[in-house]
Amino acid sequence: MSQQLSRSLRPRHVAMISIGGIIGAGLFVGSSVAIAATGPAAVLSYLLTGVLVLLVMRMLGEMAVALPTTSSFTEFARVGLGPWAGFTCGWLYWYFWIIVVPVEAIAGANILHQWLPLPTWQLGVGLMAVMTAVNLMSARSYAEFEFWFASIKVAAIIVFITLTAAYVFGWTSPQGSTFGNLTRYGGFMPSGPISVLATAVTVLFALTGAEIATVAAAESAEPARAVARLTTSVIVRILVFYVLSISLIVAAVPWTLVRAGESPFTLALSTMHFGWASTAMSAVILTAVLSCLNSAFYVCSRVLFLLAASGDAPQWLVQVNARHVPTRSVWIGALAGIIGILSATWSPHRVFAFLQNASGALMVFIYILIALAQIQLRRERERRGDPQPALLMWLFPWASYAAVAGFTAVVVAMAVTPGQQQDLYFSLITLIVVFLAYALLRRRRIGRPATVVP
Repeated sequence: MSQQLSRSLRPRHVAMISIGGIIGAGLFVGSSVAIAATGPAAVLSYLLTGVLVLLVMRMLGEMAVALPTTSSFTEFARVGLGPWAGFTCGWLYWYFWIIVVPVEAIAGANILHQWLPLPTWQLGVGLMAVMTAVNLMSARSYAEFEFWFASIKVAAIIVFITLTAAYVFGWTSPQGSTFGNLTRYGGFMPSGPISVLATAVTVLFALTGAEIATVAAAESAEPARAVARLTTSVIVRILVFYVLSISLIVAAVPWTLVRAGESPFTLALSTMHFGWASTAMSAVILTAVLSCLNSAFYVCSRVLFLLAASGDAPQWLVQVNARHVPTRSVWIGALAGIIGILSATWSPHRVFAFLQNASGALMVFIYILIALAQIQLRRERERRGDPQPALLMWLFPWASYAAVAGFTAVVVAMAVTPGQQQDLYFSLITLIVVFLAYALLRRRRIGRPATVVP
């Protein structure tokens, strides 16, 4: 049997996977943290972070077109910077999402607990069982689930934007336009400009996920074309789904009423006297959580498969079934998820809390490596005089350097922000562990050729 992934995903699947990766509980609930800390100026935090994500996606688009046979965005680091970067990016990315699996399963179980009188750990394990079955079927089954999950989220946001815009402009509000909320409670930037940059750190993690489409694109008929198409549309989605919805929320309700950890979407709908707001948003948030759980499960299995195919993980993980699903990698994700759920239930402030904190800054490290790889690959291509790919990074090299500087600033901001210092330190420990693991692996496999996925 050929140990290759399938090519069964259609453009609509890859597009919705991209949207689904961006829209999650980080928008519907996590945005409350940004608004409570920054006030109406949280919109600027989302805009600044959205630009950084856009730059990363554009760089990924250029590399995907220039290297159409590369299977995942983590492998661009391998091609551009060497095996150590591919090993580091791959394992850091796998670790990040393997922690997301139990986190989202627990979040979904807590929502279901409102309606079902069962212990949350049982509900969490039940969700894991369902998602394991979905991901064992085929890439197409995962993509179909994600397509409909993402469609529900998109429809919910469109409805929310429509209702809230009507209220903010005074068409349905009894007191007329409510734009005064943007400046009435301490001004537009009540905590000062520094708060905008500090909040951007939190917002970055909410926007993580757009790159999932580059992993899924490897199982589409035209991977490079799929990624190139997505890089030009991701900024529109960020603007519409994040910036516009957050702007309408802080215009519709006083930002001082927003409580961290509580959905500002529910608050806005309740302020507009929609009695069904709480139940409806719980259902939407549950959909977002299940979507993220589904995506995390998929990403973990595919990235682990690619690591094995490159010789960076045990070779028995390369095996796929008749439907071209890396079943062993899927089962490892399921096992890790269940262990995470049980440890979080029985020891929420010890083992699992440490594991979660240790993933805090990993995506920043990964994005920096991706940006450096793009710069190196572009320089090498120019030195060889190769023809330019159809999709190029804007304003090279300055925009690429700006991306590296932006993500470096995020790391600095984490280092000086008391609430985020612990996450950064634990993430640095994780990075050091990965470097040491690569050094040990390199010593063991000197002279042994790595297996390459065609």
